[in-house]
Amino acid sequence: MPEAPDLEVIKEFLNREVQGKVVDGAKVIRPTVLRAIAGDFASDIQGRTFGLFQRKGKFILGELSGNRCLVVNPMLTGALHYCESKVRVLKKTCFVLGLSGGAELRYVDDRQMGLVYYVTEDQMSEVPRLADQGADVLSGISLGEFRSRLTRFHGEIKGVLTRGAFISGIGNAYSDEILFAAGLSPFRNARSLEDQELELLHEQCRAVVVEATEVLRERMGGDIHVKIRDFLKVHRKGGQPCPRCGGNITQINANQRITSYCRHCQPGMLIKN
Repeated sequence: MPEAPDLEVIKEFLNREVQGKVVDGAKVIRPTVLRAIAGDFASDIQGRTFGLFQRKGKFILGELSGNRCLVVNPMLTGALHYCESKVRVLKKTCFVLGLSGGAELRYVDDRQMGLVYYVTEDQMSEVPRLADQGADVLSGISLGEFRSRLTRFHGEIKGVLTRGAFISGIGNAYSDEILFAAGLSPFRNARSLEDQELELLHEQCRAVVVEATEVLRERMGGDIHVKIRDFLKVHRKGGQPCPRCGGNITQINANQRITSYCRHCQPGMLIKN
C-alpha cells in the first residue's frame, strides 16, 4: 500500500511532469476500478488540462480544468505509471491517459483493489473516507491534539496508527517502522501508553515519515509505480538481524497483514481484542 512517503514523492513528480499537460485521449481497459460520477470518463476527460496535484492522507488528487478532479485511492495494490506511449502496457493496467507531448499516465492495479473517482468539486463528498481523515502525519499535529485524538480509539496501537480517522497517511509498513523507532510493541493497548511513550510516538510518527520521504526523493525517479521498501529497518525483514540489538526480527502474518518487530527492542505481549 502506498503511504505518505511514497505518495508525497509521487505528488511532487506529478506536479513537475504532468501539471499543465492536456489529456489528448483516454482508454479504459479495466473499468471496475473507476467511479466516473462526473460523466463518461473516456470522453469527458479528453481535452482537459491537469492542474495541481495534492496528497490527502493516502489519496492523490489531481485537478483538471473545467471543474473536474481525479481522486486516486490506490489501496493495497494500485499505482500510477508515468511513461512514454511506446512502453508496453502492463497486464495490470486499468486505464491509460494520453498526454500532450507524447507521455502517458496509467493506473495499474494487479488485484483491482484500488478505486479512482472522476468527480466535480461539488461531488468530492461522494468519495468514501476522503473527508473522514484525521490530521495528516506531516501536518505538524501538536502533541496535545495527538494525545486528545488517541483517547477516542482503543485496541492495539498498530491498528490505531493505521486508521486514517486518527492520523492520516500511515499504513502497514510505516506503522511497523514508527513503532520500532519508538520502541513500542505493536500489540500494546493504545490507552496504556504512558506520557513519555506517547511523546516519543508522536515524535517518531513525523520523523520516520520525513526520513523515508527524503530517501524516496533520491531513489524513486520516474518509476512512480515501483514500491521501494528495501531501506526499511524492520518491515518485511522477518528472521533478519535487528539493526539495533542484533536479535532476529519477528514477523507475524495475521488478518492479511504483516507485522514485523523486534521482541527485544519492542517488549510486549499479544493482546486479545
